Amino acid sequence: MKIQHHLLIASVLLSSITYAADGGKNKKTPPPEKKKYIDKANMDLSAKPGDNFYQYANGTWVKNNPVPASRTRWGSFDELRQESSKRLQNLLEGATKTTNPDRKTKIIGDLYKSGMDSLAIEAKGYQPIKNDIEKIYNISSVADIVHEVIYMRVNGLGSALFGMNVGPDRKNVMVYIPSISQGGTSLPDRDYYLKDDARSKKIRDAYKLYVQKMFSLIGQDATTAAASATSVLKIETALANAQMSRIEMRDPNKTYHKFAVNDLSATTANLNWASILSEAKIKGVDSVLASNPEFLKKVNAMLNEVPLNDWKNYLCWHLIRSAAPYLSHDFVDADFEFNRVQTGQKVPTPRWEKMSSLIDRMLGDLIGQLYVEKYFKPEAKAYMVDLVNNMQTTFADRIKRLDWMSEATKQKALEKLNAIVKKIAYPDKWRTYDGIEISDGDFYKNVRSCSVWFYNFNVNKMGKPVDRTEMGMTPPTINASYNPSTNDITFPAGILQFPFFDFGADDAVNYGGIAAVIGHEMTHGFDDQGRQFDAVGNLKDWWQKEDADKFKAKADEVVKQYDALTVQDSIHVQGRLTLGENLADLGGLSIAYEAFTKTKQFKEGKKIDGFTPQQRFFLSWAQVWRNNTLADTEAQLIKTDPHSPGIHRTNAPITNIDAWYEAFNIKTGDKMYKAPEQRTHIW
Repeated sequence: MKIQHHLLIASVLLSSITYAADGGKNKKTPPPEKKKYIDKANMDLSAKPGDNFYQYANGTWVKNNPVPASRTRWGSFDELRQESSKRLQNLLEGATKTTNPDRKTKIIGDLYKSGMDSLAIEAKGYQPIKNDIEKIYNISSVADIVHEVIYMRVNGLGSALFGMNVGPDRKNVMVYIPSISQGGTSLPDRDYYLKDDARSKKIRDAYKLYVQKMFSLIGQDATTAAASATSVLKIETALANAQMSRIEMRDPNKTYHKFAVNDLSATTANLNWASILSEAKIKGVDSVLASNPEFLKKVNAMLNEVPLNDWKNYLCWHLIRSAAPYLSHDFVDADFEFNRVQTGQKVPTPRWEKMSSLIDRMLGDLIGQLYVEKYFKPEAKAYMVDLVNNMQTTFADRIKRLDWMSEATKQKALEKLNAIVKKIAYPDKWRTYDGIEISDGDFYKNVRSCSVWFYNFNVNKMGKPVDRTEMGMTPPTINASYNPSTNDITFPAGILQFPFFDFGADDAVNYGGIAAVIGHEMTHGFDDQGRQFDAVGNLKDWWQKEDADKFKAKADEVVKQYDALTVQDSIHVQGRLTLGENLADLGGLSIAYEAFTKTKQFKEGKKIDGFTPQQRFFLSWAQVWRNNTLADTEAQLIKTDPHSPGIHRTNAPITNIDAWYEAFNIKTGDKMYKAPEQRTHIW
């Protein structure tokens, strides 16, 4: 199991003067209005900051920015993602029109053209997968089922039954090892199969009709399609029953089980892992990791118990499901209609936007080079390097002052903090995608070619030194991350934009934005999961027991705080599921504020647009998380997303930070007020 925690092209604002001819007279146009980084027009000044700071900081923006019909939520991240998509579209359209393009431009241009050629895609219907469907229905044994699961994975046809990946051994991160994980289900969370609340039942019923519709699109009559859908739901429900919950999966020790290949095979008679790994092109393997061995035992038993024809339906479904977004409109529409039930999205995402996202995912280092060349300023990377170093120094000072941690554990914590690797804007070495085959005339074939390339790229890591320079995000990505196995933080070029960062903004805005995000990612190295990995990235306990117990007690306080929070009046935040992100928000904001106190702006204390530097810092933090989310999407995210909703990401951390109370004169009686002894201070 890979654990990775996910959470600005900056431009200098220059006054410009232009002249136009008018009767022989030059007219001077006024300079553009100076940008307001904290804009009162977005706020609800009728709200008390101590009653609902999110409403105070963002209320008018939230009122005036409903979720667009093609979206499921709309906020600061989404605004930047839309802008990023438009930039990518511009690059892709340009690539299709370039005369004598270089290799990277031709590859991305051809993939874009094939994906935008809806007439050619429509004419093919489901022909691109017809032969593979027939192959599945010619299966004659349980052994063939297992062979087909691997064939599909190796050949870009989808993933079924279990997950498989090559990555660093969590307890020996300088060595690659295959990992086998639970999988095989299609709904966003196992609870949708297992729970009988109204929402779960509604989604299950819609899912069954969705699967039935897909089978009808490949030619099955209504009765057969209904039976096929029933068999798929039955198998996936059994798999869901054997899966760990998302909260259980957060424990990296609970999901670490190392086996000699033959020993794992001895527990699963129908799954010969030596043969499976060989067919999967994973060579030279003597050991594997299994995140959930009991799940694999269940799969083994089901291979005997489930009728062969049901398995054929199951594999066929996973083939269709994987291919559907790249087939004719009947498949795409069926996909969307089921997604509408889950999320409430009103109209499909435009094709160009889907293609921008797809090419960023599949050929990110090719489109990323063009993105950086056109849209990214090197000064932003230099600024980020300095800011990250500043945050690292501040975090170190805070660790040294901790009153709940022993000196022995502090030294280990500082060792880990100082070892964090910073990956900023774009990779030092670009992937070249050697061997990938892309043409401008066959969209589905192109997508499969990309999937096969990535599969081979992953399995070919076996036996090689672990590449710790890999960047886990593409340059245009609007996000940031921490990876505990490599102890690194990543900030792609895409996030280095307002409201996170802008060269023209005052320090309060940048520290409340990007510096808090930097602190957030650093704190992930010391959250309930990350703290279990050492400075190199190995899963290894470096804590004195008494210190670990104190940390857990403080973390439990945070769990309790978030468990009490709700959305839609009655749906509670899962404090344990969101614990890592909540700890990172609290730590990141606390570290960023202390770093901000060292700036000239903080020391001078001058107001801008009526707000003190301290107030602007917290208002900047709040506007990063402003968003509107559709009710169905919100209900789904509470089950599946390790991040708390935006309102709580804004409000909950600040109630533990003394400086917020001082900045806005928060007093007893205000709804968000916590007495000093109720505030949780960790990092």
